[in-house]
Amino acid sequence: MTPDSAALGHVRDRVDRALQAFVSQQRGVLLAAGDDLRPGTESIAGLLAGGKRLRPAFCYWGWRGAGGPDCPEIIKAAAALELLHAGALVHDDLMDASDTRRGQPSVHRQFEARHAGRRWHGSAAAFGMGVAILLGDLLICWTDEMFHASGLPPDALGRGRPVLDRMRSEVFAGQYLDLLGQAIGDETVAGALRVVEFKTAKYTIERPLHLGAALAGAGPAGADDAPSAGAALTGDGATAGRNGGTASGDGGTAGRDGSLTAAYTAYGLPLGIAFQLRDDILGVFGDPVQTGKPAGDDVREGKRTVLLAIARSRATVGQAQVIDRYLGDPLLDEAGTAEVRAAIAGTGAVAECERMIGRHVSEAIAALEGAPMTGEAREALAELAVAATARDG
Repeated sequence: MTPDSAALGHVRDRVDRALQAFVSQQRGVLLAAGDDLRPGTESIAGLLAGGKRLRPAFCYWGWRGAGGPDCPEIIKAAAALELLHAGALVHDDLMDASDTRRGQPSVHRQFEARHAGRRWHGSAAAFGMGVAILLGDLLICWTDEMFHASGLPPDALGRGRPVLDRMRSEVFAGQYLDLLGQAIGDETVAGALRVVEFKTAKYTIERPLHLGAALAGAGPAGADDAPSAGAALTGDGATAGRNGGTASGDGGTAGRDGSLTAAYTAYGLPLGIAFQLRDDILGVFGDPVQTGKPAGDDVREGKRTVLLAIARSRATVGQAQVIDRYLGDPLLDEAGTAEVRAAIAGTGAVAECERMIGRHVSEAIAALEGAPMTGEAREALAELAVAATARDG
């Protein structure tokens, strides 16, 4: 992810400030129970200090594309998605037995080390796992609290809540399918893409866009023409377009008939696949300084990614033996990483994933043409499509 994306930077700094204010308030709630909670608050703050803020950015631009105004309320509502994501990452690291996240020890490893260093009773690993479950759950619970305290009108929040609920259910489904694929050894491209659809494409791009649109008053075909959140915020009965611009294209006011949410799907799903394909490549070939994860971590964790599925389907006997030898090996070292990298690259899988990324990004950008959204949002989403799939991680 390039740090120079204006569409992302426009949102990221304000999301950071909103998260800091919310977590500062919650820190006081936790510390009222005693100073023993301080390590947990510090761990949460450390985790939230990193991240690209993609989901809040797509939610924000989904709102703006539907004509919603630039206001602090949407920033707070969108920032709540970062709490959901942080909780999911804590649980994901636990399930994958990952040692690091964003360049620092994963939450379960932090508290495992804390237990071991103080020579407390019982299992250090079990303590670390237990704390990670609790902190992940807490972050997910905070999602609702921050969302409902955003300051958006109740009717807007009511429209957005079903989208947020579905987003959470879908990422659960994707996470389960990911675990299942590793357990049963699913090496098919179709199986890997099904995981990508629910764990990444919907969760990272499509549903955040839908959430922003729903909050602004856009909905699926047949939805009531309820007053927009922008109108309610200004209190003058005006449409959101008066604040955020009338949607350009063929739909008049953005999203009244569901064509906007359909366009967001046509954009979000292929872009989500491209985003995950880039992540697959970085998971094997990425620089740990940029990714915040050890080199070859996807191989070490036995991830059944699209990249690995393509490689396995094209591998020679020798290449397959190398991949099979190291896939899922928790002791994978630098020499083994180099060997498996060479085998995967030799199959042509990396080049094929690059071609797939290019096709899917082009498909996503094409879906923006003629979509009933504001011109500013169209430009921002086109920019985010490129930024989200950049080679530099």
